Amino acid sequence: MIKAGIIGATGYAGAELVRLLLQREDTEIVWYGSRSYVGQDFASIYRNVTHATQEACRDDDMAALAGIADVIFTATPQGYCASNITEEILSKAKVIDLSADFRIKDVGIYEQWYQIKHASPQFIEEAVYGLPEINRQKIRDARLIANPGCYPTCSFLTVYPLVKEGLVDPNTLIIDAKSGTSGAGRGAKTNNLFCEVNESMKAYGVASHRHTPEIEEQLSYAAGKPVTISFTPHLVPMNRGILVTAYATLTRSVTTEEVKALYDRYYQNEYFVRVLDPGVPPETRWVEGSNFADVSFRIDPRTNRIVMMGAIDNMVKGAAGQAMQNMNLMFGLPENTGLKQIPVFP
Repeated sequence: MIKAGIIGATGYAGAELVRLLLQREDTEIVWYGSRSYVGQDFASIYRNVTHATQEACRDDDMAALAGIADVIFTATPQGYCASNITEEILSKAKVIDLSADFRIKDVGIYEQWYQIKHASPQFIEEAVYGLPEINRQKIRDARLIANPGCYPTCSFLTVYPLVKEGLVDPNTLIIDAKSGTSGAGRGAKTNNLFCEVNESMKAYGVASHRHTPEIEEQLSYAAGKPVTISFTPHLVPMNRGILVTAYATLTRSVTTEEVKALYDRYYQNEYFVRVLDPGVPPETRWVEGSNFADVSFRIDPRTNRIVMMGAIDNMVKGAAGQAMQNMNLMFGLPENTGLKQIPVFP
């Protein structure tokens, strides 16, 4: 039995972790951490788990949790994990951080984009970027996982094969991404009120979104050289889902069959990446509630560019599901344990 604790259990990502972990027979949640609801029954906050748990929320005490848990999930804002993690904690429990604290290897870039001082840069080098499709073996051996962001997960999986193989010029890459409002978290914000987002759509974080350096860093590893992209996210009036449409200039003439074979070769053994037929656009409704990522493409010979498309559920593959996927690898379990849910429709 794996004993799991969640710091930040009452945020959207934390609550999604609870939903997924409670469905497992091999895992026990031993700590529901929450600064806002200490002493209150978790099921009174999220009634979808009524009768599945009778546990009350506890404070966010990572050091105390390390004494009773095998794995700690920190579903917290930037800065919390870095400010609280210690060698003693890592010697007792594995840590999967859903914030950006350990995703970016250059501490200067992290501090520039997130506008906070990194509290524990000594752990940055050790932390493994938790995208199983590229770092599976490193994840298995890790103590500290930097769970990827939702936009970077969808963006990277969508364009990775072509960047890795040099079929596109990565510095011509434009990523247009759209997310449901759950991606902004559960905190009360005027801009996320129903009347503010319903029947509307808007770009935000234009030329300044904090996921930009994370995407660039991972694509630079894939390309073997520095990569600079244009990344623009948009807020759409739906609860869940991310849709990425990416554009890049081809470095040589390719056929649809050649590109499809490339995607198939890279993802043929990836349970959670579904390569659609060429020209079939991914849709968020076909991944909702699941850990799947759907990817596809279309070549535009008129402009010598290729359009690459991807869709994920930002709460599952973009956050909690991927964190549990990483947990499975760290404990030597089949990667899809507890994550075989078919997408919900309608």
